[in-house]
Amino acid sequence: MNPEKTNNSGPLSGYTVIDLTRALAGPHAGMMLGDLGADVIKVESATGDDTRGWGPPFVGPEDERISTYFMSCNRNKRSITLDLKSPEGSEQLAELVRRADVLLENFRPGVLDRLGFTEQRLTELNPSLVVLSISGFGHDGPEAWRSGYDQILQGEAGLMSLTGSAPEDPQRVGVPIADLLAGMYGAFGVLAALLERERSGRGQVVRTSLLAAVVGVHAFQGTRATVAGEVPAAQGNHHPSIAPYGLFRSADGFVQISVGSEKLWAAFATEFQIPTAGFETNADRVARRAELIQAVEAVFMTLDTATLLERLGAAGIPAGIVRSLDEVYAWDQVRSQGLLLDVAHPVLGQVQLPGPPLRFFRDGEEQTRREHTPPPGLNEHAAQIQQWLADTAAVGDRPGEQA
Repeated sequence: MNPEKTNNSGPLSGYTVIDLTRALAGPHAGMMLGDLGADVIKVESATGDDTRGWGPPFVGPEDERISTYFMSCNRNKRSITLDLKSPEGSEQLAELVRRADVLLENFRPGVLDRLGFTEQRLTELNPSLVVLSISGFGHDGPEAWRSGYDQILQGEAGLMSLTGSAPEDPQRVGVPIADLLAGMYGAFGVLAALLERERSGRGQVVRTSLLAAVVGVHAFQGTRATVAGEVPAAQGNHHPSIAPYGLFRSADGFVQISVGSEKLWAAFATEFQIPTAGFETNADRVARRAELIQAVEAVFMTLDTATLLERLGAAGIPAGIVRSLDEVYAWDQVRSQGLLLDVAHPVLGQVQLPGPPLRFFRDGEEQTRREHTPPPGLNEHAAQIQQWLADTAAVGDRPGEQA
């Protein structure tokens, strides 16, 4: 690590990340590290990351259409194109590896080895390098060879069996959650490995997969299966273990409530005069959920949403509405949390991007990265990166040097 490599703020300022990934899981991990201040160098093929072509929607002039999908996972990065099958491209990647703190890759298992960058060679180039390797089904085991895409893994890892209106209606989550979770777990693993490096002085390989990421968030549904021997199934917008907890119709829309304790149930039943006979405990209410939903909606459908929210709030019952994304991004609370970024894009001009979910404070002052860069154009920073390689070669900046 060299703190002089970048002027970015954020807790990872001074760290260099080489991002060989494409699509979403790896790029999301790289973006998370960039949001924290790392200098993320995105290495692409001559045709670029696949997501540059994923759309519509595309924005910008007809001769320079830009995928909003690509924009969602590549802010705070610099781009260079390399042909990793050529001697020149391979040597340039080796030079980048020598100077890096972290390498991200999500090739199919074995591809990076065939390109000449085995774990042994990466260690020889840079003993302090942390490598994040993301696969679809895992790097070993009988099905490690399979390609992994988000919706396939949502199904294979059981998430779709839990999502939908009923068991016969499996649905995917509305965002590529397997990819996103794998990226998040991957970034978490990278940070742990960097922390361990402070003690050992050596890097290591961190592995995760889309399969592991989804299984990792089964939560109480997982222990229902492994401990209680139940097979969870989709049941719509109501919690399988807590009642009343879910989406209820009002006179003019929908309201969500979370009655998660007996104290809240007493307050809720009193406020809305819900009959309590047969609904004394949470277990009773879960067992008779259909009757309970009917009793609640009989009251809720006589009241408009605004009135319901006011009364629920006064009674101390957690509640909310279902917002569309345009409503979310217009919401003052979202804006107050730094969840919208204004960046100057060289083609599109001033644009807003959804922002990072973490904020940092020290001595009462916010330390969160404030200046963000737009997703890069293909090969946009090649000259800049090559000049940095030349300059650092001249001064002897080499792997894992600690400031």
